[in-house]
Amino acid sequence: MLLTRHMTTTLPTLRFALGTSFCPRLMLTKAQQPSPILTAMASATSNATKDAPDVKDPAEWDDNAATLLAKLEKDYGAWGLTLDAKEGYPYLLTVNRQAGVVTVYTVDTATGRYAVPFMAMVCSGGTSTPTGYFSTPVSYSWRLLLGPSYGQYATRIYDGYLFHSVPYYSQHKDDVEYDEFNLLGTVASLGCIRLAVVDVKWIYDNCPLGTPVIIYDSEDPGPMGKPGTIYTDPTDTEKRGWDPTDPDPANPWDDSFESGTAIRSQAAWDQWENEREGWLSSLTPTDLQGWSTDSSVVGTRG
Repeated sequence: MLLTRHMTTTLPTLRFALGTSFCPRLMLTKAQQPSPILTAMASATSNATKDAPDVKDPAEWDDNAATLLAKLEKDYGAWGLTLDAKEGYPYLLTVNRQAGVVTVYTVDTATGRYAVPFMAMVCSGGTSTPTGYFSTPVSYSWRLLLGPSYGQYATRIYDGYLFHSVPYYSQHKDDVEYDEFNLLGTVASLGCIRLAVVDVKWIYDNCPLGTPVIIYDSEDPGPMGKPGTIYTDPTDTEKRGWDPTDPDPANPWDDSFESGTAIRSQAAWDQWENEREGWLSSLTPTDLQGWSTDSSVVGTRG
């Protein structure tokens, strides 16, 4: 039997302010299928116990994306940016440093270009996070950061700047810097891009090395909007050391938080449903979680 965090809550009901409910894991008839905005809100709203999400109308996502990507292609063309899809690289990652949002784009099969909004994830960058066009060169299950501190599921963007989880005091999953976790969505890092475990693990698992990344600034969060955030209570000694979205079976948080707060397209929800159980095969160990094989690199930032 598949071991999950809490077997009694593997089919959470996702709650809305309107008092209705929607569970994307239940099979519904076509007539019963929720509207696109409810599908988007399912992931963005139910777990946002700190900051509420700002979800844009899914009917406008593609047009929003076209406007933004055209601007980015113009702004970073001198860096070598092209939206023509790279073979073997299904995703483009854009990081809005100012707004605290990572938006994932997939390929429009009609044009062969990165154009289709797939998912938006809340993040934290820093004032020293570089803007520009990059491609990911290496990844780590755990990475030594400044402090010292440690990050899970890290993927390097450029030089000493990485995607990684909120830092941990030690290389143990129940030792996250919980005060820092509560800063997700704000400018809070020393330069890296911090994300919840569910989101940074998605990058680690689904974005092959060489994936294109654009880092830019805008007051507009992006074509899908900005996800909400989860609050972890600093006085709750049982839960505060864990990222609520970490899929590890030892995590004391309820399973309903496992999907995080990302704004997902229907395609992203389908991927989640089809692949989430396989995540357990690629988890870092619960007890002593390995070690960085590249700790000699100087300048990594948390």
